[in-house]
Amino acid sequence: MRHKKKGSQLGRQTKHRWALFRSLVTSLLDRERIGTTAAKAKEIRGFTVRMISLGEDGSLPARRRALTFLRRKTVVAKLFADVAGRFRDRPGGYTRIIRTRRRVGDAAEMVAIELVAKSAEPAHGKQKAGTAPSTSGDKSSQPKESTT
Repeated sequence: MRHKKKGSQLGRQTKHRWALFRSLVTSLLDRERIGTTAAKAKEIRGFTVRMISLGEDGSLPARRRALTFLRRKTVVAKLFADVAGRFRDRPGGYTRIIRTRRRVGDAAEMVAIELVAKSAEPAHGKQKAGTAPSTSGDKSSQPKESTT
């Protein structure tokens, strides 16, 4: 009997499960929106809240605690500089889970988990809606020379 055992095992051993959680939280804080299964998304909510709370604290010990969990120093820097500042006045509820589809093959419920407050700049080079693509240095938009 699993009395007082909170959290799902997700069919994995402990070390594998913790590695999965660390990777998912790192990706979520880096990209600010990821797609995963509903069970995994529900499990990583608490870890994400904990990391954002450390970012709101902003102290050196908090940064070191975040570095022990998150996988990349650049994500920790982004957490403390950008992400935590957006949630400073918010008492909780930093993530949103949006149900998207059923996965082909095993019919697992797929969701998108995202941070509630959006960043001002687009993540990973994605364009903002309504802006034209840049043509500087793009050879496909230049007229082709005739070979006659």
